[in-house]
Amino acid sequence: MARVLVLGAGFGGIAAATRLRSLLDPSDEVVLVDRSTDFVMGLHKTWEVVGAHPLEEGRRPLAALRGRGIDVRQASVEAIEPAARRVRLDGAWVDADAIVVALGAETVPQVVPGLAQHGVNVWDRANAGRARDALAALERGRLLVGVFGTPYACPPGPFELALLARDALAARGAQVSVEVFGPMPIALPVLGPAESAKVEALLDAAGIPFHRGQPATSVGAGVVHLADGRDLAFDLLLAVPPHRVPRVLVDAGLAPAGGWVGVDPRTLATPFAGVYAVGDATAITLAHGLPLPKAGLFAEAEGHAVAERIAAEFAGREPTATFDGTGTCFAETGGGRAVQIDARFYADPPAADVQGPSEGAMAGKAAFEADRLAAWFGR
Repeated sequence: MARVLVLGAGFGGIAAATRLRSLLDPSDEVVLVDRSTDFVMGLHKTWEVVGAHPLEEGRRPLAALRGRGIDVRQASVEAIEPAARRVRLDGAWVDADAIVVALGAETVPQVVPGLAQHGVNVWDRANAGRARDALAALERGRLLVGVFGTPYACPPGPFELALLARDALAARGAQVSVEVFGPMPIALPVLGPAESAKVEALLDAAGIPFHRGQPATSVGAGVVHLADGRDLAFDLLLAVPPHRVPRVLVDAGLAPAGGWVGVDPRTLATPFAGVYAVGDATAITLAHGLPLPKAGLFAEAEGHAVAERIAAEFAGREPTATFDGTGTCFAETGGGRAVQIDARFYADPPAADVQGPSEGAMAGKAAFEADRLAAWFGR
């Protein structure tokens, strides 16, 4: 009997655990560990904020995965000894034959003075209801959607949120302007100037200014202070705080302080035998020098590749599964439409194509959530 510890029940962790369970011998253990009791996709968090769909519609209990033969444990990962392949969970050490690190990235609003006090961290789903209520109460003034550091999870997300918030405000006649700011030189640098310009054109058409290349230094009551000395006033600030790797991964020697877990771009292997890492906790540098986006679709594909490699290793076969850096995601633009982004990020140079907006892409986005929830948790 062998045991795989999957640390983290986000996209990458659940994808790895379910694929492992389908590939391994029934006597092998697949242990999925997370502090939370449920799973919710980030897209449903945005829908909650703008009042489109309640968060509860997309919530699924992790305990449902036990019916698939996965040992789901609600616990905190307190320490990892990657060379020994063991993990301390709520005070107890658990040994493993393989470990999949899928702990994601943490948002840290506290590193920007005043942000936690004066902004709403919309990248934390615990704040979705607060953001929804604040947006619903806003009748006039200025809404800022602010990016306070890169890289961050779901790069198109802040622009999607701004477009959907504008629609929601306009639908009820609120006299509120919507603006976006961040340190990025263009909206989505990883896509390249031409494809990023398509996203910026959508903002322009919606009357949403994008303040590019504007890092913030601090936040006061109703004002964001920018590095160039200018201020942006606001009545509501929906913030994407800086992200960082969980401290336990730094302490374990899997990530440097201030950095991310380094992995082989195709196998997702760490320098420690039998230890892999997937998803937002990792850093993969592309041919143009920018990082692979932190996005659920890539974490899912990485989780599948790692699961297949582990299964082959347990069976005594040479692993051949790899992650190829391709994927398709969707970003809503309002009015029941979305753009479809097809990416080939391991190409040299990396390539992407933004198509739409269209109602078909919007249907594709809805199916993206529904298909995965059904595959993982059942209908």
